Amino acid sequence: MSDNKKHELQVKEKQEMTSPAEQTTPGLVFSPSVDIFENEKELVLMADMPGVQAKGLNIDLRDDTLTISGDVEPLFSDKEEEILIEYEMGKYYRQFSLSEVIDQERIDAQLNHGVLRLTLPKVEKASPRKIVVQAV
Repeated sequence: MSDNKKHELQVKEKQEMTSPAEQTTPGLVFSPSVDIFENEKELVLMADMPGVQAKGLNIDLRDDTLTISGDVEPLFSDKEEEILIEYEMGKYYRQFSLSEVIDQERIDAQLNHGVLRLTLPKVEKASPRKIVVQAV
């Protein structure tokens, strides 16, 4: 495979959530695409949530479960008539189980142009360190 083929942009369609539980609100619910990166001090979670504004974003941490959900406000007004709609409207919802390695008190969230960046710092005891050996 050539280098050009490896780096082509791949289109990924929105994936509607499938859940055994019944919804209590009408409308579609999508699972946001997520990338997770790790270094020695933290995990970084990037969630793609186009159309979500900070006021419509909810991040909840309860019983070691991190829940992110976001509402998208309509892109058009009641005075406009729909001619062609390819962008499906709906809510975003995803949950993650956190281990004891994450310092839950220091989690940071930033939303920039529909991309949520969660920084999940590791607790100090989980950070790698070098132990100095002393001669006796």
